[in-house]
Amino acid sequence: MAGSCFRGWTRDCAEGLIRMMEKEVVAKMAASADGQIKYGQSVKGLLTEKVSTCGADVIALTKQVLKGSRSSEFLSHAARNMVMQEDAILHSEDSLRKMSIITTHLQYQQEAIQKNSPTSSCCSQGLQIHEDVKEYYRKIKSTKDLKTNACVTPSKAVPKLILEAQAEVHEEVSSRYYGCGFVVPECLENCNILDLGSGSGRDCYMLSKLVGSKGHITGIDMTDEQIEISKKYIDYHMKKFGYQEPNINFVNGYIEDLKSAGIGDQSFDIIISNCVINLSPDKKAVLREAYRVLKDGGEIYFSDVYSNKPVPDELKENKVLWGECISGALSWKDLHLIAEEIGFSPPRLVTSRSITVNNKELEDIIGGNLKFVSATFRLFKIPQNYVKQKGMVIYNGGITGCENDFQFDTNFMFKEGEATAVDEDLWSILKTSRFSDEFLFQHLGKGNSPAQCRPQKEIIRDPFQLAEKRNKRPLASNNNSCCGPKGCC
Repeated sequence: MAGSCFRGWTRDCAEGLIRMMEKEVVAKMAASADGQIKYGQSVKGLLTEKVSTCGADVIALTKQVLKGSRSSEFLSHAARNMVMQEDAILHSEDSLRKMSIITTHLQYQQEAIQKNSPTSSCCSQGLQIHEDVKEYYRKIKSTKDLKTNACVTPSKAVPKLILEAQAEVHEEVSSRYYGCGFVVPECLENCNILDLGSGSGRDCYMLSKLVGSKGHITGIDMTDEQIEISKKYIDYHMKKFGYQEPNINFVNGYIEDLKSAGIGDQSFDIIISNCVINLSPDKKAVLREAYRVLKDGGEIYFSDVYSNKPVPDELKENKVLWGECISGALSWKDLHLIAEEIGFSPPRLVTSRSITVNNKELEDIIGGNLKFVSATFRLFKIPQNYVKQKGMVIYNGGITGCENDFQFDTNFMFKEGEATAVDEDLWSILKTSRFSDEFLFQHLGKGNSPAQCRPQKEIIRDPFQLAEKRNKRPLASNNNSCCGPKGCC
């Protein structure tokens, strides 16, 4: 009803109301230096007037307009106020009319801004990429429809515990899974976890089982069809897991703008993402938002596709290669630079494997010099004022499934009861994260000698180097590997 009423507004009527609104509110602020902020506040005032129920469809329509309106300060203030005042909107007798006015006004304002803004072509390109990705995945019914193996083969053997959780996920949810790696870290019990680009919800439901009834999983995805499938089976999985209340929810939104989806600062212990960030037109925005919503000591544990060098612009315009997670890939060196700029700890490489296209037409387009890998990294948010140290750590064997040893990344395995020397970055990660209770820490002061330290070994940071190394040996069974739920969130 609300949606049809909204669409029924004529342009002439809307323009007349806009002119009235501009005369009474906007024009009075035009000369003011903080007029844009005041405009946002005026929107808030309009939305908080007392009245009865209006349609939620109008709120959704208005939010869709506001999501794309990032090029002006007053629009971002209006968007924030819109989200903050949603309850007031739902109890307004006249808000249908006001929402229509505001939405139409913001549409026209955005068009004017885009015509005059030097960044408008960039914003337009990003919005087009989102639409292209949505359209591509609407056509994908199963992994058989994909043209490369970027989103199919896991990069390491899956532990038994995860296989058991995976087996409990509904068949329709699993069949619409397109991940490129393995994104279930260790120590999950009671954790609050966000899945960026949750798709059909397969990873979310596995994690829902592993965090237990006191943990919580949030999945966010921009594709309506995927969100619909994931929400469809919430009750099914809660009954299967024996939970009295759902410990999972799914929201429709963009991973570059989590705030518009209602996700607040320092909300999560862990963020995961499975072959999604490469699909984003703004990777830096994604990681910046991830940093914002993580708690201090939290981590983003994610698998994605990386290139050995920057992808040429002409390949980025190929919709099939972008949809197949190829032409949107970051170079792995750029990941390190972006992580450092935002404030994350240096990326820890967990695993990597080579990607083969296996499609002659696409191989010819890519050429022979550009290579791709699927790699899993973990980034940690270290508290800003934390004083770095280095020394010895002793693993206590307390992580379920990792009682004898704990493979933290490709470079460090901690054996139970054995002292291991770690650098300042790894010390900080272990000391400030959910792993802190799983280790004993011995600071090395001046004059102390790490007598029990293992000889220095090569540290692998390049995922192509690791993939090449692993290509030379078979994938070992990992059914007893550590990815247990026990943890310290």
